[in-house]
Amino acid sequence: MQHPRAGRGATLVMACLGVFVAYLPVTTVSVSLPAIQRALGASTAQLSWVSDAFVLPMAALILTTGVVGDVYGRKLVFQAGMALCAVGAAISLTSGSVQALWIGQAASGLGAAALLPTTLALISHAVPDHRERGRFIGLWAMALMASLAAGPLIAGLLLEHVQWRWIFLLPVPAALVVLVVAAFLLPDSRAPHGRRLDWPGQISAAVAVTAVVYGVIEGGADGFGKPAVVTALVLGALAAAVFVVVERRSASPMIDPALFRSPAFTATSLVAMISFLGLIGFFFVLSLYFGMVQHLTTLQAALRMVMVSGAALVAGLPVGRLMHRVSPRVLITSGLVVTAGSLLSLTSLDAHTSYGSIAWRLVLLGLGLGAVLTPMTASAVSAVPHHLAGMAAAGNNAFRQVGGALGPAVLGALLTTRALDALPGRLADAGVPAATGGHLVDVAREQGLGAVAGLDLGPATGQALSALSGSFLDGLRLCLIVAASLALLAALACALLLRPAATPSQPAPTPSREPDLAPTA
Repeated sequence: MQHPRAGRGATLVMACLGVFVAYLPVTTVSVSLPAIQRALGASTAQLSWVSDAFVLPMAALILTTGVVGDVYGRKLVFQAGMALCAVGAAISLTSGSVQALWIGQAASGLGAAALLPTTLALISHAVPDHRERGRFIGLWAMALMASLAAGPLIAGLLLEHVQWRWIFLLPVPAALVVLVVAAFLLPDSRAPHGRRLDWPGQISAAVAVTAVVYGVIEGGADGFGKPAVVTALVLGALAAAVFVVVERRSASPMIDPALFRSPAFTATSLVAMISFLGLIGFFFVLSLYFGMVQHLTTLQAALRMVMVSGAALVAGLPVGRLMHRVSPRVLITSGLVVTAGSLLSLTSLDAHTSYGSIAWRLVLLGLGLGAVLTPMTASAVSAVPHHLAGMAAAGNNAFRQVGGALGPAVLGALLTTRALDALPGRLADAGVPAATGGHLVDVAREQGLGAVAGLDLGPATGQALSALSGSFLDGLRLCLIVAASLALLAALACALLLRPAATPSQPAPTPSREPDLAPTA
């Protein structure tokens, strides 16, 4: 096996390219949701599954792929991830139905599940010193944000000229090129301590995440009292409990429960989940706001959405330099407070909010997120012994993707429920006849809010669209308040739990604590 310092530059480049390709579908799809909805006639719940079909495999399998990389070699898992990203994008590119799109997104999600923990573990192996490793991880986080920033622009430019499915073209050659280059340049590594696949833990984790997300999405569409929804949520809770018990008893757990004895790891994992729940969920509802309320083109929406990820990318540069001068606790907490403030400022949006009025709020949101993402990942990996860096990276990514999977599900359900509750009153206030209003409410409940926008109601069309926009804004405001509250909760957790290490210059814990964090034999 190569010395960790060998091929560090190649490792960093491949890791950054890997995470860039992995995250490209997140925002390219988010900004294209209105176009996909119009072309495929999808409901809001079906659109939620377009996003979650990608994120769910990441959340459910990211821990397992981290273990597979530790056991069989991270280079092999990296290459498999790139191949799956190419296959998934190709399926989505040729899809003609929302169900086929789900399949393509799921395949891409599997690829991303392989790439995210593997790229971080490769960096952690190549850079053992935790201070220097933090700089490398900062560059990795910037590549992630660059992907989120590039996605809306790519989609917006393409959809001005071609159909929505062409947004999936770029990942195919990009993934294949990186796959070939990695075969020659990427050094391999494995975990220095033996790991084994933990199938009971994997199955219970996958069932828990999938059941909860299914229950939230379908509950928002059909009501949380439906037997299938209740069954899914109960199953998810039981599977989560089984996962905890299994991991505590496993000889080789996917994520050692002892990791949570590190307050820094616990805090950053909670922050990762809450941050991505708000971020991915926010992108989901914001894209629908631009399409359904402001009636913008995809490019116009992209130029607004890119402000969030673009500002986060710009903020990552100085934050990366500040990480060794300012406590991660201060950076992350401050960033979360700024994020919450910007989300609350967006509650005043209406159908006529100007570009300039929304721009500064989105930039502020991006700056807040930029102050969170880089130190969050670096702190999680640096908080544990070097030989557990791969497990910590996979764990932090898993919590991030669980949040990302819950984001469209939770905020989409809140948006739909609140908008449908407000729609009858809005229609009555707009002067829409009671019979017509009742028909519109039925259509919205059965086919989604987007279906109402496509109806021709003659003289009442303008009034109905105005009522639809008003009810959507009611739902959007609720989503923003919930997302801001979650950000403040994460800030509180960070302030209480993320304490500076007693000896920050040492990457490994003291001998008396190492057995607590090491995997059991």
